Amino acid sequence: MSAPVLEGQASFALRGHNPDVLTCIANLSNDEVFTPPELANQMLDTVADAWADAHDGASIWQDPDVTFLDPFTKSGVFLREIVSRLTEGLAEAIPDLQERVDHILTKQVYGIGITQLTALLARRSVYCSKDATGPHSIAKSFDRDWGNIWFERTEHTWAGDKCAYCGAGKSGYGRGDELETHAYAFIHTTDPRALLARMFGADVQFDVIIGNPPYQLSDGGGTGSSARPIYQYFIQQAQRMDPRYLSMVVKANWYTGGKGLDSFRAAMLSDRRIRRLTDFADSRQAFDGVDIAGGVCYFLWDRDAPGDCVVESRIGDSTIATTRILDEHDVFVRDNRTLLIVNKVRAAVPLSLSERVSARNPFTIDPDHERDTTGDLYLFASGADGRVDRKHVARGHALIDKWKVLISKTSSEHAGQTDKQGRRRVLSRLEVMPPGSVATGSYLVLGPLNSQEEASNASAYLRTRFVRFLISAVLMTQNTTRASYAFVPDLGFDRVWTDGDLYERFGLTGDEVALIEAQIKPMAAADEAVDVEA
Repeated sequence: MSAPVLEGQASFALRGHNPDVLTCIANLSNDEVFTPPELANQMLDTVADAWADAHDGASIWQDPDVTFLDPFTKSGVFLREIVSRLTEGLAEAIPDLQERVDHILTKQVYGIGITQLTALLARRSVYCSKDATGPHSIAKSFDRDWGNIWFERTEHTWAGDKCAYCGAGKSGYGRGDELETHAYAFIHTTDPRALLARMFGADVQFDVIIGNPPYQLSDGGGTGSSARPIYQYFIQQAQRMDPRYLSMVVKANWYTGGKGLDSFRAAMLSDRRIRRLTDFADSRQAFDGVDIAGGVCYFLWDRDAPGDCVVESRIGDSTIATTRILDEHDVFVRDNRTLLIVNKVRAAVPLSLSERVSARNPFTIDPDHERDTTGDLYLFASGADGRVDRKHVARGHALIDKWKVLISKTSSEHAGQTDKQGRRRVLSRLEVMPPGSVATGSYLVLGPLNSQEEASNASAYLRTRFVRFLISAVLMTQNTTRASYAFVPDLGFDRVWTDGDLYERFGLTGDEVALIEAQIKPMAAADEAVDVEA
């Protein structure tokens, strides 16, 4: 679709340049990722298809009354592509190009910048000028320099040491005027309709809300996986606006985990208005060069047409799509092929091994004594094992003098990464723990078990590709929890199970076995149990 040019003005859309400037700018961070034009257009195509299905094939781009909002615009790519499509689609309804562009920019397309910088960038992308009233702007009817792309500094509302709206930590975000607050206006209100009416000077009912929200903020507990997700607040706030369609691209960690996302996940999976979900297990397929742990997804929420969801899995160069309900399980299994195996296993053996796996930090060793060299108990620890006195173990006493299996909580670099064939190990350290042993918080524990034979059989079971594949169906990052074992069947440990036995036990097809073995590396047999008396 070529970008129209107004006589005497700059090109209407910067993407007419080669290369498109919005494919060249660097990302702010992995939390605030610029959306590539290709991905933005995929999402807009999804909205357009849904509109056509609901309007006897009519094009949304030919409707002069449809309104669009990007409530967290960064580069302005969504707004730019919407304006370009509307400019072409409304050519017959509004033949004069300047009149048509003015109508679109003043009546149909709105945005909220997430920072002062991104607001200026978005205006440059959409109006070809950071000043919507300036001489180079393609808009001619605005009486305000920001046009319909709003930004004003917003402050956090502190409730103790956290923001009452987004959970940001006061120590990190209680800033002076010289720094951005990252208090995003759209989610720092209990009345988004009133907020937007104040922003734009009119009570606009938005038909389509679309974009790529910020993903997370530090909550004072660190960064990365310990930061608090915030994208869910943008989704919930947008739903309160009651748009006809809602589409956002977000981190996919809400499928199975994410700090504070349990109720959000349950709401999303049970929401029949989510009609399409496109999943990228490898985020680099959506955001070129940006590796986001757990991948990303975008969805289409259709207010007026509830039903089953079309789930698309983007895997390499292929797309695997199926129509399904999302709340079949308490967590979401992203790969449609994996889901078939999970359902087959659950139907045969509903009892889950997660009931036998400990919660995190099963023994809670006094950290001051984790490096003791003496003590009556053998201590399994990351780096080097040691010893610890029983009196320094705060809990898990029922496990101490029983047989059990040590399971790494966080996969090591060689467990999380793939080999040359793209296979993962999933679990790094697995060892039989004899009576008289405990472990630091780096590990989970399977037990208690009745004998060394049971513990050895349990360790062998966890080493099978079959079991580690079922763990990987839930695992979004390298951190495992008790919940990661939800799909692993509890078959008891009175015998040794091999992969061949398990494939036969659950009636897996040749294609299903091939899928497991294409994704999971073999794992060597266990060493002998340690001698806790040594």
